[in-house]
Amino acid sequence: MKSGCIEAGCDEAGRGCLAGPVFAAAVILPDDFDCIELIDSKQLSEKKRRELRLVIEENALSYSVASCSPEEIDQQNILWASVAAMHKALSGLEITPEHIIVDGNRFKSFNEIPYSCVVKGDAKYQSVAAASILAKTYRDEYMKNLHLRFPEYNWDCNKGYPTPAHKKAIRENGITVHHRKSFNLFERQLEIDF
Repeated sequence: MKSGCIEAGCDEAGRGCLAGPVFAAAVILPDDFDCIELIDSKQLSEKKRRELRLVIEENALSYSVASCSPEEIDQQNILWASVAAMHKALSGLEITPEHIIVDGNRFKSFNEIPYSCVVKGDAKYQSVAAASILAKTYRDEYMKNLHLRFPEYNWDCNKGYPTPAHKKAIRENGITVHHRKSFNLFERQLEIDF
């Protein structure tokens, strides 16, 4: 976006989930980095994301992954918890960026560094796509580990998203400390009088 300046791409994963933290990543890539396969993580297979994660981690000048807990999400709301996770990730970079590109349309200034919000930024900028892949793969790993303690919720498959199986498990087993209490976790069935 700005040639010749140190630019960090930022993205998050897990905003639409009913359970688990929201993860975010910040990535600074070398100017000459070019990987044609690097696109929005949601369009890639899990296997491909894992392969690209290694490419990103080996080639990035600096990267950082962070998260905000379900409690933080409930306190701040999911939008600002996502931004807070991005701020944590930016804080973890070993190089201070001169410009930040954020996927989406909302952000809060971080350390007075200039930033640009770009809708579908993960399809337009490799650093944002890289952040998307890191946030998603780290979050998926976290949810798979959580699944070992709470197998009834199928978090190894649904990663905390509101699938029919996850909603059914909530109805049958209740919620855990990992569920976001501020989200609509129980579907309310309307009664119809005839």
